[in-house]
This record gives sequence, C-alpha cells and structure tokens, in this order.
Amino acid sequence: MVSCGSNDSDDSLMMDQIDMESGLSDEVTVMGEFVSDAHPTSGKATVTDMNSTLNFENFKTDDGPKLLVYLSSTLESTDFVNLGDLKGIEGNYTYDIPEDTDLDKYKYVVIWCVDFLVSFDHAELN
Repeated sequence: MVSCGSNDSDDSLMMDQIDMESGLSDEVTVMGEFVSDAHPTSGKATVTDMNSTLNFENFKTDDGPKLLVYLSSTLESTDFVNLGDLKGIEGNYTYDIPEDTDLDKYKYVVIWCVDFLVSFDHAELN
C-alpha cells in the first residue's frame, strides 16, 4: 500500500504486519475486500507465493447450494478460472491458482452460485 507521505520502509513494515497477522509467510502481491452481491459477505482476498495461492482471510458469507470460487475477468463470470468448491462460509481458506493465470485479466474473485446463476459476492484484486 502506498499513500501520500509514505516511504518504502513504511510499506515494507505494513506488508510484514499483514503477513504476521494472517499467518502468511509469503509476500502479498494483490488484495481486495469482499463486497456483497446477492448475499451479505465480508473478508479479504489476497494472492501470495508468486501468484500461485489465493487466500481468504476473515471470510464470511451465507450458505447456499453449489458455491464455486472463480477468478473472473468480469463480474458476470462469463470468462473465468474455476478454483473449485467454496471450502467454507466462515474462516480462512486457501486455493491454488493454476500456473500462468493472468491476474491482470482475471482480477475478480467471485463466489458463484451454480444453481441460481448468481454471484454471492466478489473481491477486486488490486
């Protein structure tokens, strides 16, 4: 994170603090806060380990039928990478990102309800 008046050492300390708080040992490369779509949701999505791991931190959403985790190029999830079933509705979770996934293109993490074709929530990775 960079803000007016910050310097590189401040940014490094902030990232170290994020790592210590979340238990992550790898540097966070991009992150985003979950935003509610069809269901109330909170938490943070971070990508670490050379863009190969997606982490959910303090994640919370509603339960639903067949919920999948997508990395998507749009909020409508018409072009996406399927990371598999949502592992839980409350807590910290980790998903493997397939090699060569372009996070500039697939910048949205979407919790997609297959049965109702609707996004429960999303986070934009910046």
